[in-house]
Amino acid sequence: MKPVARDELLELGAYEAVRERFRARILADKRARYVPLGDNMTLLFENHDTVLFQVQEMLRTERITQEGAIAHELATYNELVPGAGELSATVFIEYPDAAERERMMVRLVGIEDKFYLAIDGVRARLLPDTRGTDPSRTMAVHYVKFVIGEAGERALSRAGASVVLGVEHPEYRAEIALPSQTLASLRADLG
Repeated sequence: MKPVARDELLELGAYEAVRERFRARILADKRARYVPLGDNMTLLFENHDTVLFQVQEMLRTERITQEGAIAHELATYNELVPGAGELSATVFIEYPDAAERERMMVRLVGIEDKFYLAIDGVRARLLPDTRGTDPSRTMAVHYVKFVIGEAGERALSRAGASVVLGVEHPEYRAEIALPSQTLASLRADLG
């Protein structure tokens, strides 16, 4: 999947003119890409369009117009675009109660490398984002990539493929078979 290019980004005024339509399309696309992982985590599978939307929204929110700052946002968010043979995701750890959330951020230390994706029983290699890790607590948002390779892409493209997402941490375990709408969205990325 190709990363977002500078020439795809609209200037702030032009983006405002199309934002509501673009935003509605991306949010509709994202619905299929969100997967609950237990009661307190949600995973969003990223692609070119989700990243393009995120960059445009950051430029809009922060009123970024300087080329150096735009290049920085592109470089940062393009890391979320999956490469060949990869699936990329943002993991959100969600505890509504602030005190419980703070306790769990401490208890979930090390969770960044405990996620897995298995296609027809074969686990993909996980590439966790370990930048900014703190040995005393975890972050509420994690970026991960699953290296599925060509064989994984072929298996995923087959109707009836079993795709399971999970997390195995001493303080949090969950597993879910990816819903059909999520699989359809991921297949569209690969096709």
